[in-house]
Amino acid sequence: MVMDTVVERFVEQTPITVMARLALQRALEPAWIDALFEQHRQTQYTRELLFSTTVEIMSVVAVGMRPSVHAAAKACTGLPVSITALYDKINRTEPGIVRALVQGSAQRLDPVLQPMRPNLASTVQGYRVRILDGNHFPASDKRLKPLRDFRGAALPGQSLVVYDPDTGLVVDLVPCEDAHTQERALMAPLLQAAQPDELWIGDRNFCTRTILAGWHGRGSAFIVREHGRSPNPAVCTGLRKIGRIATGKLLEQQVSIDDDAGQPLLLRRIELHLDTPTEDGDTVIRLLTNLPKEKVDAKQVAQLYRRRWRIETMFQRLESVLNSEITTLGQPRAALLAFGVAVLAYNVLAVLQTAVTTQHKLDQASQIELSAYYLAVEIRAHYAGMMVAVALTAWQAYDAMTPEQLAQTLLQIAGKADPRRLRKHARGPKVAKRKGYVSASEARKHVSTARVLQAGRVV
Repeated sequence: MVMDTVVERFVEQTPITVMARLALQRALEPAWIDALFEQHRQTQYTRELLFSTTVEIMSVVAVGMRPSVHAAAKACTGLPVSITALYDKINRTEPGIVRALVQGSAQRLDPVLQPMRPNLASTVQGYRVRILDGNHFPASDKRLKPLRDFRGAALPGQSLVVYDPDTGLVVDLVPCEDAHTQERALMAPLLQAAQPDELWIGDRNFCTRTILAGWHGRGSAFIVREHGRSPNPAVCTGLRKIGRIATGKLLEQQVSIDDDAGQPLLLRRIELHLDTPTEDGDTVIRLLTNLPKEKVDAKQVAQLYRRRWRIETMFQRLESVLNSEITTLGQPRAALLAFGVAVLAYNVLAVLQTAVTTQHKLDQASQIELSAYYLAVEIRAHYAGMMVAVALTAWQAYDAMTPEQLAQTLLQIAGKADPRRLRKHARGPKVAKRKGYVSASEARKHVSTARVLQAGRVV
């Protein structure tokens, strides 16, 4: 395919920005988004403002190219409604539409990812790993009238997030407007969507009889940290020593719980006796799993649970790299839409990261790990200028590409990127220091940094 001359210049100077445009074009195709809206809407409707336009404006904020929805709306040429009408649309976006948007983005981008890594082995052979965790949004600004006299924090919502560590994509999202809803109460849609040959990994908050039996009933496997009170399994065998892993020694025994039909469900309990207590002071971690011992032994189960930190890293990237938590959006549904669009943008970054990693063969031997932060910085610096310089017709030719063709195009462009400019610069762990209590008057004191440096100490 022959590239537009202006696009070629951007490929040479800032290939990541061109790749971002092509991936966003696939993930945010207006016709698909509007069809999705019509399929999942309940009380909303389309009159003048298309839902695809709303998502496009929100994506500009999520990537960080505009500081707020208002600024993005003012910069949007041809917005068919007033900014007030745009906010009304955002504030009324139904949570079901946000979930469908995230699910659909993963389904549209996954076929592009697969040709990039045809020989990639799954984390657990024969299973598709799903890491589950909840994410509570931070307090919003108190711009809504009923909140103005409240001195505490106003929480606009939360979500359950399902992350695939093999592809790096967020594959599902259950949004909830009520920030005080217990996370396990949101599990019903995920249990209904669970598939055979999926391996779900979650913390002890999801360790209930209903959830564990629900996964098992759907043919899914699970590794869940045991809660102190629930589901209180019955012990079937004594503890058997297995050996050691890097963090402690392992023991295993068989336990059982009752499923929804009242029948005993046999599980394996893996106990990890830690050499060093956790931050909460725990010295023993108990894991419950229905994985067959013949396929996955106790050491593998313990190591797989340790990979749950990957979703925590993903949340950190969403917060620090993308504008996923817009505190000026106090309406719960607006906050949910902003988070959902940020997750979609994160999936796009995952595609770009995979393309560069594959094309430049960045394995452990290369000692180069790409930084999502520097990818986002590159896009923010050049994207707006590129969209001004390149005619829209130049991008239309890429719409007809198959996922395989788009994957090859992204790999080709990724060859122009310099991984050293995009590498992650890891630093050593911070040393915890207890500062202790000081009086308010002491805490309010200040010094001149220049005078301290000159004296070599605080005087």
